Amino acid sequence: MNGQVIYLTFDDGPHQDATQFVLDTLHGYNAKATFFCIGKNVQEQPNLYKKILNEGHRIGNHTFSHSNGWKVSDQDYVNDILKAKKYIDSNLFRPPYGRITNFQAALLQRKQTEKKEELFRIIMWNVLSADFDIRLNGDKCAEHVIRNTKSGSIVVFHDSEKSLPRMKTALPKILDHFSKKGFRFDAIM
Repeated sequence: MNGQVIYLTFDDGPHQDATQFVLDTLHGYNAKATFFCIGKNVQEQPNLYKKILNEGHRIGNHTFSHSNGWKVSDQDYVNDILKAKKYIDSNLFRPPYGRITNFQAALLQRKQTEKKEELFRIIMWNVLSADFDIRLNGDKCAEHVIRNTKSGSIVVFHDSEKSLPRMKTALPKILDHFSKKGFRFDAIM
């Protein structure tokens, strides 16, 4: 199998329109991805959450209410993550806005005494699509991702209403560009 791989990730869903667009587009390229879901969105869209899993993608926790780790107490932040864990069965975690303190990270990565495994694996990214930036268009987002992505990159998009107009242009262009170069798209394991 080709060793060139890109890890596409999608934050903030599931969202009825955006997530469905992402799933349909990924399917067309036989691409797998990782979806960092917000607990309240999973609670509101349980069938879409199940569809993500049923189509072979991976899920991660993105808090219950999109909490910013720099603006809430450590206890409130951890409680929001654990509340999301009731709906999101995954040990992967991505902090909203990439904002998490070292202390919060240590709390989330502590070893459980009985299972001897990490409570959460924190997954960041190294390429930000900027699909959330309403000053940009989808072509600019695609150009940025194409210019900065290499094998092993973790690229973040957002399956949200705000990002959908730019993602509708950028995601197919990125999948097409890298597929033609022999890359595959895998979920984070």
